[in-house]
Amino acid sequence: MARINDSFTKLSAGYLFPEIARRTNAFLKENPDVELMKLGIGNTTEALPKTLVQAMKDKLDLLSNRETYSGYGDEQGDTPSRIALKDYYKNYNVDLDATEFFISDGAKADAANIQQLFSLDSIIAFQDPAYPVYVDSNVVGGRTEGYDPLLQGYKNFVYLPCTEENNFIPQLPETKVDLIYLCSPNNPTGAVMTHQELKRFVDYANENKAVIIFDSAYSEYIKDPSLPRSIYEVEGAKNCSIEINSFSKNAGFTGVRLGWTIVPKQLVCQDSKEGQLNSMWNRRQCTFFNGASNIAQAGGLSALSGEGLKECKTLVDYYMGNAKIIKEGLESISLVCYGGENSPYIWAKTPNNMTSWEFFDYLLTKCHVVITPGSGFGPSGENYIRVSSYGHRENVIKAIASIKENFINGN
Repeated sequence: MARINDSFTKLSAGYLFPEIARRTNAFLKENPDVELMKLGIGNTTEALPKTLVQAMKDKLDLLSNRETYSGYGDEQGDTPSRIALKDYYKNYNVDLDATEFFISDGAKADAANIQQLFSLDSIIAFQDPAYPVYVDSNVVGGRTEGYDPLLQGYKNFVYLPCTEENNFIPQLPETKVDLIYLCSPNNPTGAVMTHQELKRFVDYANENKAVIIFDSAYSEYIKDPSLPRSIYEVEGAKNCSIEINSFSKNAGFTGVRLGWTIVPKQLVCQDSKEGQLNSMWNRRQCTFFNGASNIAQAGGLSALSGEGLKECKTLVDYYMGNAKIIKEGLESISLVCYGGENSPYIWAKTPNNMTSWEFFDYLLTKCHVVITPGSGFGPSGENYIRVSSYGHRENVIKAIASIKENFINGN
């Protein structure tokens, strides 16, 4: 008799973004003539850089010819792409081997799948608030007894609150943990950890044989040269850290799908040898994955150097221009805002102690603007909203104008 994986039933509620869509669609059904402006999900909107498009067209031309056609590529990623990533990291004074890079179809899947390397009884720590896939994938993976409404979190998980009081930078775990999920620039708060702040976590992980899973998908948005873009800029990080990154937000590949994960050969945990985790991830990819799209990899290779890299930086600058408009607009109506300077997200405090969903509904019904409620990212996200800079400039301007015109102190 087949039985379900009952860990799915332990998920506390519907996934955040489908719930946003449900409420939005319900409002539109009752108000079909309303034009909604969306500043919610972090989905890129602008055209792909031309150099990247040409590279993918060239690859398609090769695939259309019998003599130059290629089928499956290496499960770990094409060798030229892995070498290009190695060279890319040299810009941060980080020296890695090409065989430590594993190219995939996106960072989100890797962030969920990477837990397969570690035992089921691992104690997991998360930044709070955090991108939902970190927590939800570990729930489905069987690492919790279930959701505790009194704690407003899952049993067995360790939450590292990111609040105004600590500038949205988590403190070290007070107890021993095995895996630590960090994201910098953080989604959703927009906070970026300094070298010193990351060093504290690296030292903790090395001392406790823990492993940091570091999501740097928004690293290209860091404008402050004093801030690290890779955890491997920190001494000792190769011994204890896995880094996950993506072409989605700097090259506009949210729909093209391409990312990478770095598993250093120096990386060890409590019961592993050097090289073992790298070998295990290689085996996992070879067994469960047939490699990223060769067309997408052609575009990714173009994004890593030369004209493609310049065009990607222009794309990032465009979204950061949107972030500036959003932040200044929200601050003009006396909302307290964070982020938006080294991150495409603005983390805004709700007025009058409204809950995140109450303010979501208010902006939806009164201003016709869709944002993301902060509570969907974890208990410490309550009383905040995340506003995304991903949108056409003219729509962003229109949305902020609507908020400024229709917002009356949240009443």
